[in-house]
Amino acid sequence: MKYAYEDMSDDQFERLVVCLCRYLFGISVQGFAKGPDGGRDAKFVGTAELHPSKAAPWVGTTIIQAKHTNGYNKSFAEGEFYSKTSQKTIIGEEIPRIQKLLANGQLDHYMLFSNRRLAGNAESEIRAHVSNECGIPQVSIALFGVEQLEFLLKQFPEAAKAADLDPTDSPLIVSPDDLAEVVQAFARQRDEIAALLDAPPSGRVTYDVKNGLNNMTPEYAKEQRKRYLKETGQIKAFLEAPENYDLLQLYESVVDEFQLKIIAKRRDYQTFDAVMEHLADLLFNRDPVLRQHAHKRLTRVVLFYMYWNCDIGEIGDGDA
Repeated sequence: MKYAYEDMSDDQFERLVVCLCRYLFGISVQGFAKGPDGGRDAKFVGTAELHPSKAAPWVGTTIIQAKHTNGYNKSFAEGEFYSKTSQKTIIGEEIPRIQKLLANGQLDHYMLFSNRRLAGNAESEIRAHVSNECGIPQVSIALFGVEQLEFLLKQFPEAAKAADLDPTDSPLIVSPDDLAEVVQAFARQRDEIAALLDAPPSGRVTYDVKNGLNNMTPEYAKEQRKRYLKETGQIKAFLEAPENYDLLQLYESVVDEFQLKIIAKRRDYQTFDAVMEHLADLLFNRDPVLRQHAHKRLTRVVLFYMYWNCDIGEIGDGDA
């Protein structure tokens, strides 16, 4: 069973990591807490029960990191996460922290979880890089991506319950109050969003045609439709209800602002996948209402509705 990790809050992803690590190491895994350098670590001290194996477990102090991203289909190999030549990456910023913990005798082993895809070559390269930079043996470094998370959740399904995970295809019950709050939060941010699209649409085209015009990848388009299409009818009915006229006006002003603000920025993104993810990140980062776990998926549903309804994105000159 796959989970929508990007729809989790950072705190929920950290809870999931702690729950899984309690199976791998033991019940005494300490949850994530902010350290003196601002980083958030979980920790285990002792002999691991299962990691990396019962025959040869890690012994000592294990520092655990959780690096969550709102983005869909991200990978460890992307430049924002790891680069050999730049320290301005997620891994690059971790290196000094690891070195300091090691120098102070507060780290023997290092484990990092992220909701990104982790290919074998990236895993070996990053592990070797951390080892070389920090002086930790490679056998004392472990990286876990989406593939490894799914494997662990199959082995320890109770961890998902403890972390309050919902499956990707779980139904969304749209609360009018929640939707109103989300639309209002969108409106609060409309003047600050400097990210995404083109001029207002003049007609409606098919989803496949629109995806081609906007350079949205087939994989991303399929996943978006699979996750959120069933909710668009509820969004449409809500916005068209007479009693929600003021919210409809807010929605339309948000759409206009997104369309106009994106003209100068669209060239910075090669695919519309990146456009959608960047917009989601901006909204989550700017508004505390939208980044609440209860509203994150609903925010993505509304963004998809904007695209599906041809309120944002290029549509060419075709008819439906």
